[in-house]
Formats: sequence, structure tokens, C-alpha cells
Amino acid sequence: MSGELCFLPAVELARLLRERELSAVEVMEAHLSQIERVNPEVNAIVTLLPEWALEEARAADERLARGEPVGPLHGLPAAHKDLFWTKGVRTTFGSPIFRDFVPDADALIVERLKRAGAISLGKTNTPEFGAGSQTFNEVFGATLNPYDTSRTCGGSSGGAAVALACGMVPLADGSDMGGSLRNPAAFCNVVGLRPSPGRVPSWPSQTSWSPLSVDGPMARTARDVALMLSAIAGPDPRSPLSISESPKRFAAPLERDFSGVRVAWSVDLGGLPVERRVAEVFRGSLPVLEGLGCEVEEAAPDLSGADEVFKVFRAWHFELAYGELLEGHRERMKDTVVWNIEEGRRLSGPRLGAAERLRTELYHRMLEFMERYEFLVLPTTQVAPFPVETPYVTEIEGERMETYIDWMRSCYYITVTALPAASVPCGFTGEGLPVGLQIVGRPRDDFGVLQLTHAFEEATGCGRHRPPVAS
Repeated sequence: MSGELCFLPAVELARLLRERELSAVEVMEAHLSQIERVNPEVNAIVTLLPEWALEEARAADERLARGEPVGPLHGLPAAHKDLFWTKGVRTTFGSPIFRDFVPDADALIVERLKRAGAISLGKTNTPEFGAGSQTFNEVFGATLNPYDTSRTCGGSSGGAAVALACGMVPLADGSDMGGSLRNPAAFCNVVGLRPSPGRVPSWPSQTSWSPLSVDGPMARTARDVALMLSAIAGPDPRSPLSISESPKRFAAPLERDFSGVRVAWSVDLGGLPVERRVAEVFRGSLPVLEGLGCEVEEAAPDLSGADEVFKVFRAWHFELAYGELLEGHRERMKDTVVWNIEEGRRLSGPRLGAAERLRTELYHRMLEFMERYEFLVLPTTQVAPFPVETPYVTEIEGERMETYIDWMRSCYYITVTALPAASVPCGFTGEGLPVGLQIVGRPRDDFGVLQLTHAFEEATGCGRHRPPVAS
């Protein structure tokens, strides 16, 4: 019973907790037991707070017993990405430089989860400073894919995805610059949403005016993602890009009739290399979408310049955020982080200006494309989970990758459009490795993206498959 409880949807757990059919202590004990059993096999949760979590669970039960109002996430265990500040709890950013750093405040996303009633039980693993879609670092080591522990779980919210897939938590937070909420979701058979920039305000941040990196939710179902989004979305003056729309919309039902909805469907986003086994699984999505009533056309937007835009603004971000650390800690930083900072230092004003012009042109081309189609659907990743010893992919179907991030263009090309995008389980390769489908929506239509995500997952049932290590 304890194991089954750990795989209940968060929306169902929340209902059972509110109606007092389960206690928060029972729920927390079940998840802590699952962590004790499974986490040593996968290394997803790197800082665990069992005593504190149980104390908070007891307090949550007492509040409900006294008839006090409770939040939408009342009593639900949650874990926080080790990039997010957690007051009084070690936050390493996956870097030996911050091995012993303990913040004196919570990140805004953590603050909102707690205010909504979620109970933090620990931190999830991430690559150093979230750099690269492969979760390993010198502080905690690598996080392993639960469907094949010889493979990577992706990244940078890799620990979050594995914790969800293994039933260690029903909800987990993460961040996404080049695919960090989408890539690990695809590799671990869960749902990750990259919200519209500003949907989930970011604080603290050294790049508050940049739309490149966003914070967001990850869960096992679209309904659970929407539940979490209803708690973490909404404006905050500390984040100048935050969207003023009320988060209450995400508490509404996701059911919708998709008859006649126009969907652009693309295997390669107009020419990106994609592994044959990934493309084969993705092609199975076409009849599913048509079965939902969608009018599906094979089409891809013109994303010319997306590579330059992303790489320029990513380099600018790394220099701004971590450039000062390079002076005194170069030897303690991984080579790809050093490279990205140095790329930022080589940027000129004219190159930044040219990238901004490209980004603006690209956005307006994308707007025109999305006037015809309500959604764009493509593979989340260009490859299946690869060996965990491999730091990053260097070749796809014979095409050489020039940098450590090139293999994630199917995600970061979407990043530069500033459109909301989700990864939803799509199927499995012949070796049993998960493949994700990426759903891109119109500007700020995060709710519509979750509606199609929900319809797709209900039609396929792929997300209900559990990894062997957690069975």
C-alpha cells in the first residue's frame, strides 16, 4: 500500500489529504520509505531532511484538525532543485565552490510551494550551475536513469525527473534555459513544462530582465503540473518580467475537445539530425493526435538564427552570473562552464545587437506561423538517453556537434521563441528507453499546452509505465 501511495497523482493525494482520508504524516512516511529504498540506486535526492519533513507533516495534520484553511498543495511532499535557495538548507548549485553554502532565504518558487502547503523533504541533483543536459557534478556524482541505470537521466533538472519517476515525490520544481525541464522529463517518462517567461517569477536572479531561463513545474501528469503551476505562478514585484494573470486559471479542468484544432507536426524541426529510434517512436504520435480530432500537417517554422541567438545570450548569461567566480575558482569549475563564461567575455556590443535583431525577427516569424497552427509538436530530444559516462553527445546520425549543447537544439530553438512548451511521455525505444513529445503553444498559452498534454497522455497511457528500479 505504501508503494502504491507513492505513485498516486498529486491531485488525488491532495484530495485525500484535504478530506482526511490520509494524514500528511502517512504520506510523508511512505515517500521517505521509497527514498530510502530507491534513491541509493539512482542518486536523485542529494540532501534529505527526514526529521524536518515529518515535523512539518505533523504540523500540517494539526492545522487541518483545527479547521484552519490550507493551501492547494497541503501536505504534499516536494523536492527542490539544488540551484534554488532553500533557507537554512545547503544549496550547492552542483559546484564544489558552494559545497557548504547555506542561504538565509528561500527562492521565490520554494517560498510559494511552502505557502501553498507543500512540505520540502530535500534537494534534487543538478549539473554544476545547471550547465548541460546531463546531471553529474563533483559534489554528489551522477544521477542515473531509472529505466536503465547505465544511462543518463538528462538535465539539468535531472534529479527532479528521477525522483518523480521513482515515486519519491509527487511534485518537483526545476528551471529551464536550453531544455532543463523538458529534456529530463523526456528521458525519465514524466511531464515537464517550460512556462512562458514571467509565468513563474524568478528570484533571486542576476538576470531578471532576461527571458532565456525560466523556473517551472515537473510532475508525472499534466493535471499535477497544472496543480503545481496554480501555486507557483502569478506576479511578484521582485521579478520585472512577471505576468500579471492570476494563477487560478491553472486550477480549472484540462479537458477539451480538440476537433479541428490545427497542429504542425515535425520530426526534425526543419532539418535537425534526430536519432532513427527517436524519430520512429515520435512518428507514432501522428495517429494519436489525429485520433484526438486534430488537423495535423507536417510543417516547421523558419527558425533561422535561433542557434546564434541562443548561444550569444547563453554566453552573456554565464559571464554575467559566474564571471566573477572565474577569477578565483577557475580550477574548481568544470571545463564547459569555463568555456561558456569565456565565450561571454568575447562578446561585442555589435554581436549582442545583431543577436537581438535576430531574436526579434525570429519571434515575429514564429507569431505568423502560430497564427496558422495552434500548436507545434516535435520530439523533445534529438537522441535517446545515452551512457552516463558520456558528458555530452558529440554526434547524431553522422552529424558532428560543435559544442556541448548542440545536441539539444530541439529544445533551445524553442527557448528563443519565448513560447510555452511541455514534454510529455510519447513511447519507448526497442531498448525500453523513454522518448518525449514536445508540445509548443501560442504566446502565453501555457494552459492550452497543458490541455493538449493532458489529452495526449490520456490517449497513450505511456506515462503510467514505471521504471524497473522503482517497481
